Amino acid sequence: MSFPVETVRHSLSHVMAEAVVKLYPGAKVAIGPAIDDGFYYDFDLPSPIQPDDLPAVEKEMRRIISANVPFKRVEVSKAEARDLFKDEPYKLELIDGLDDGTITVYEQGAFRDLCRGPHVDSTRDLRPDCFKLRAVAGAYWRGDEKRPMLTRIYAYAFASKAELEAHLKMLEEAEKRDNRKLGKELDLFSTHEEAGAGLVYWHPKGGRFRVELENWWRDEHYKNGYEILFTPHIGKSWLWETSGHLGFYKEGMYSPMEIDEDDYYIKPMNCPFHMMIYKNGVHSYRELPMRWAELGTVYRYERSGTLHGLMRVRGFTQDDAHIICTPEQIEDEIAEVLRFSLHMHKTLGFKDIKAYLATRPAGDGAVGAPEMWDKALESLRKAVDAQGLAYEMDEGGGAFYGPKIDLKVKDAIGREWQLTTIQFDFNEPERFDLTYVDADGQKKRPYMVHRALLGSIERFFGVYLEHTAGAFPIWLAPEQAVVIPVGPDFADYAAEVAAELKKAGLRASAMLSDERMNAKIRDAQKQKVPYMLVVGAKERDEGVVAVRVRDGRQLPAMPASEFVGMVRGLVEARSLEL
Repeated sequence: MSFPVETVRHSLSHVMAEAVVKLYPGAKVAIGPAIDDGFYYDFDLPSPIQPDDLPAVEKEMRRIISANVPFKRVEVSKAEARDLFKDEPYKLELIDGLDDGTITVYEQGAFRDLCRGPHVDSTRDLRPDCFKLRAVAGAYWRGDEKRPMLTRIYAYAFASKAELEAHLKMLEEAEKRDNRKLGKELDLFSTHEEAGAGLVYWHPKGGRFRVELENWWRDEHYKNGYEILFTPHIGKSWLWETSGHLGFYKEGMYSPMEIDEDDYYIKPMNCPFHMMIYKNGVHSYRELPMRWAELGTVYRYERSGTLHGLMRVRGFTQDDAHIICTPEQIEDEIAEVLRFSLHMHKTLGFKDIKAYLATRPAGDGAVGAPEMWDKALESLRKAVDAQGLAYEMDEGGGAFYGPKIDLKVKDAIGREWQLTTIQFDFNEPERFDLTYVDADGQKKRPYMVHRALLGSIERFFGVYLEHTAGAFPIWLAPEQAVVIPVGPDFADYAAEVAAELKKAGLRASAMLSDERMNAKIRDAQKQKVPYMLVVGAKERDEGVVAVRVRDGRQLPAMPASEFVGMVRGLVEARSLEL
């Protein structure tokens, strides 16, 4: 009998807990859920466990699996559960948080655990070759920094050995592509803990990429009917009270600054500033829709333990936009912004794209009537269906101010990343009292959509850097070509060619150091430069360059002007191939 992989993972977590308790007498067990690629379990151990100790735990787990021990589900009362786990303080705390009534416990041999299940029938249903313990880490009990620090053991687990091996291979490739590693190797960006955690420093080569990306972003927005705004970095507390951020999002904002006896906050969002621009005048329905975009740098507090290269930072530039329209225009606008987003992703080379529709969050935190949420969600669904996109429902995943579409792309090694968000907002048009004058002369409330296509420039760069492994397409490459003389006698010609390329608008340089030619070629390949133009006596005498592509191909020799034309054509086509 086969079981869902989540059931296998959770059953393995119980086996690991039994193994740890046996190997570390006195260990106290906490929680052990299944996660996306395996499972983990938290322990309060009498002595530290090190990564080198994990093979012994794996060995004991395999012994338990081979013993063919059944998993037994036992129903007990709350009082009975407290008695069973009287020596387990973390289980007792969990039991105290449960409602009175029947509580389920699972037993495998002499080991028991508080658990809802389900589990496999017996340890024989678990394969000894489809899991691997991967890491030891610290984790606060229930995620609270004021509670005890526990030892968390992580494991990978899959339905088969082949799936586990494929996952391990993917992780090996992911390590090579890590944005922090490539950022350093390719001299693209850096972060400096001593100068401020979670803040990104763009180096010249990273800056080149960013300029080209942002120029394309702006051109595409103008072509698609947007206007581009620039807004301040700080605003009075009134602005954030009105928007609701101080009520709903304060923990993610930085502390206020007192200026002229008023509190100012550095912005975590651009939207309240856009509302102020809209309120600067009276607007007719004939002016709508208004599509306003901004590459606005915002600052959000993230705990230091969550910061991760470019993927999780405290200061980032959001590729933000707000669409203000009439209720009659909303479906067309949603459809258009989804089409625009897919166009951007496909131009960048993402082909596997999936939508997630996020619904109203549970509880009383959401704003707007339920019927408004239903109507908005249906508009989002229609747009997704019209594009033929696969989608899943993300129940309760909407923000407090409206439902949304999240678009996730798969990268070159199969990982899924969220980039685009298309978000309804029932909150700010009401809070800022936005109106337009309709055809009947009456003031009406407009609809508004928040929209970020790339998410943020920093995080997108991290995703794209890992997706391409730093081998950027020619139109985004920080350096498009290097000219390499075969020896010192040809340095002058190499410099002339490089100057011609730069004058024609290409990002190019000449490698004029005393290193040997082969060393320069290897260095250019490591730097992922798309083209290496090698020049010697023959090339100088004939006025041509020998063209070597970063993948090792050789193109026919050609005049520098012909090479310029070839590259320009690739750039204009936004080509992903060289």
